[in-house]
Amino acid sequence: MKLLITGGAGFIGSAVVRNAIRDGHQVVNLDALTYAACLDNVASVAGHPGYGFVRADIRDRAALDAVFAEHRPDAVMHLAAESHVDRSIDGPGDFIETNITGTFNMLEAARKYWMQAGKPAGFRFHHISTDEVYGSLPADPAVMFTEDTAYDPRSPYSASKASSDHLVRAWHETYGLPVVLTNCSNNYGPYHFPEKLIPVIILNALAGKPLPIYGDGSNIRDWLYVEDHADALLLVVQKGAVGRSYNIGGENERTNLELVNTLCGILDDLRPRADGKAYAEQITFVTDRPGHDARYAIDPTRIREELGWRPSVTVEEGLRRTVEWYLDNEDWWRALQNREGVGQRLGVKA
Repeated sequence: MKLLITGGAGFIGSAVVRNAIRDGHQVVNLDALTYAACLDNVASVAGHPGYGFVRADIRDRAALDAVFAEHRPDAVMHLAAESHVDRSIDGPGDFIETNITGTFNMLEAARKYWMQAGKPAGFRFHHISTDEVYGSLPADPAVMFTEDTAYDPRSPYSASKASSDHLVRAWHETYGLPVVLTNCSNNYGPYHFPEKLIPVIILNALAGKPLPIYGDGSNIRDWLYVEDHADALLLVVQKGAVGRSYNIGGENERTNLELVNTLCGILDDLRPRADGKAYAEQITFVTDRPGHDARYAIDPTRIREELGWRPSVTVEEGLRRTVEWYLDNEDWWRALQNREGVGQRLGVKA
C-alpha cells in the first residue's frame, strides 16, 4: 500500500514508518516538525526508495490538499497530534488547534481526494487515538476499557482526542468516508521523547537527579511496547472493518511506582551507580498532576479475536530493551534535552 502517515517523525509515528517500510509499503511521512518531532527517528529508512518526507502542518488545509493530489495514497494513518498531558494543562490552545481542527482538515482533505478518485473501495482513513478518552477506572482488575466504554475525558489533551474521535465517526456516518479507529494504552520504547515518564526516569537516574513520581505512585497504566503497537496499527489499516474501532493494549498493567522500581532494577544491573547504591534511592514523590486519572486498562479482546493480534513483548522485556536503547543512543537524547520545556515540571498551573 501507499500510506500517508501524519506525525511520522514523532515517537509512535516513526515506529509505524519504519515498520511499514520493513513490510514493503510505500510511505509519505507528513510532519510539521514541532518540538517533539525528530527526523533522526526515521534516519534508518530515509534513503529507502519507498520513503518520502513532506514538511507540512495539518492545520494548513491547502498544504494537505496538495499532498493528497501529488501522492495519491491508498490509506491515511493519522497520528499527528499534541500528546503531552502536562503541556495540555499549561497550554490547551495548541491541543484544540492541532488535535481537533487539524483532524477536521485531514478528514476534509481525505474526503475531497476520495470523492475525486471515485470513492475507491480500498481507501482507508485510520485515526489513531488514546485510551485516555475513556476517563479513569476503579482499581478492580475485572473492569477494563472496551470499545463500547462511554467517553469521559478528564484533561485538555484527552478531551481534544475524544473530540477528534467523534469527528472521524461523524465523517463516516455522514459522508461514508471509510474509516477505522484505534485507541491505545501507554506506549514506551526506543525514540520516546524525553519528557514522558519512562525516559525521564532513565535519564534522571543516569544524571543522579531525583526520580519524580506524581502523588503516591499508585496510578495504574497499561504499558504497550511501541513496536508492538506499530505492527497492530499496520494490521488494522489493512484488515480492520470499516467503521470499526479497536482497542490496542499491552496486557501489562503496572502502578507508576512498580514501573519505576523495575526501571531502577534494570539500571542497577546494566549501569550500576558509581557509589554502589541503588537507583531506587533517588525516587522522590512530587505533587500530583491536576485531574490525574487513577487507572487505565484495555480489554483487547476485539483485536485479538477479529484480527489475531496480541502483544509480543512483556513489560519487563520491553523496559530492558528500552533502557539498553537509551544507554546506546546518548547522542539522540542529549540533543533533545535542550528543547523547550524538556526537563521542567509542567502542568501545575491548574
